[in-house]
Amino acid sequence: MKEKDQEDQELNLQSEEQLVEETPQNESENQGLKLEAEVADLKDKYLRLYSDFENFRKRTAKERIDLIKTASEDVLKELIPVVDDFERAFKASEGETDPVKIREGNHLIFHKLVRVLESKGLKAMEDLAGKPFNPDTQEAITQIPSPSEEMKGMVIDVVEKGYTLGEKVVRYAKVVTGA
Repeated sequence: MKEKDQEDQELNLQSEEQLVEETPQNESENQGLKLEAEVADLKDKYLRLYSDFENFRKRTAKERIDLIKTASEDVLKELIPVVDDFERAFKASEGETDPVKIREGNHLIFHKLVRVLESKGLKAMEDLAGKPFNPDTQEAITQIPSPSEEMKGMVIDVVEKGYTLGEKVVRYAKVVTGA
């Protein structure tokens, strides 16, 4: 019996040794599986985040295009009544012989158009003649001999008005400068 007990003890010791040897291996395998699961989870989160970002980028690009297409809608809606006034003026001027009345009608329509444009921030560059030439807002189309010494480098005449929209020049004033 002692032999059998001794054999059983040896078997138990061997199985305990195997368990002790297998336990670190099992732990490292478990840790490896956990890390693989964590990597897979992080990959999934990354792919979802990347997909969300791509969708956001596409959506904002589409919104920007839509905004550009419809940005002028507000201005155009306000210009339609001015066009209507021109149509009425053309019809009314067909039988009109008094040029003063035609001029008054055109003057009213012109001022209505200017008010619409000014309400949107467009401003004409006024009173440039006699002031120093400014290349940031003006385009010198020609130079002429200045009538006096103090007019050298100054704006002599404005050929075409310039316009600004806020701080931005949308059309440079075309001017004649003194040389």
